[in-house]
Amino acid sequence: MSELSRSATLRTLISRSALALGAARAVAAGGRGVADLRRDAWGHGLLGVAQAVSAAGARAVRVDDPAEVDALAFEGIVATVGEEPDLDPMLLYGLPDSAGVLPGDPVMRAVGRVLSTKAIEAGGGVSYGYAYRAERDSRLALVSGGYAQGIVRALGNRASVEIGGLRHPIVGRIAMDVCVIDIGEAAVEIGDEATYFGGRGPVAAALSEWTGPTGMSVPELVAVVGQKTERAWES
Repeated sequence: MSELSRSATLRTLISRSALALGAARAVAAGGRGVADLRRDAWGHGLLGVAQAVSAAGARAVRVDDPAEVDALAFEGIVATVGEEPDLDPMLLYGLPDSAGVLPGDPVMRAVGRVLSTKAIEAGGGVSYGYAYRAERDSRLALVSGGYAQGIVRALGNRASVEIGGLRHPIVGRIAMDVCVIDIGEAAVEIGDEATYFGGRGPVAAALSEWTGPTGMSVPELVAVVGQKTERAWES
């Protein structure tokens, strides 16, 4: 298996610096000091987030079941399944509001890879059932990331992917593990990183754009993607 094949699945990268800043902001904003870490810390990873919010001064974390309470107790972290969380989770995780305004850098970035590129002529169809036909001669890229990883099918023809600082539209139907994007004349190469949301570029707040087509909230979307992908850390 090639290096590209091994790294070609959609991954979620968790920023250590964004998490530390988000935790500090959430604690500073006030409340009793209980952070919401249900659903595996909204898909961000329970232990890492629990350590960050505890270091920032949170009194306790809310989790899903007693087994998680016991596991965190070994780390010296107070957890509860009954107390209501009151620290702002949008601040903690750096998530956009309905208008796409971010409270800080997003903690999670969803990243795939360009698997292949090809030309398409005007009128050519894309993906299953040709749900999209090219309006002009262009170029397409096959990118890792599909509905099995939380890139909801409804986002076909309705969302974009960032490559090299530029947004490119997803075209056609989203498949189980891949989707197709229209890259036009952009200098896109096989192996290039493709960001669906997060980071500091033009799709940083893209989750707010996904709510309309999918009928899901930002918290639901980020939790689904985070729990269906391989996670790794970045600075």
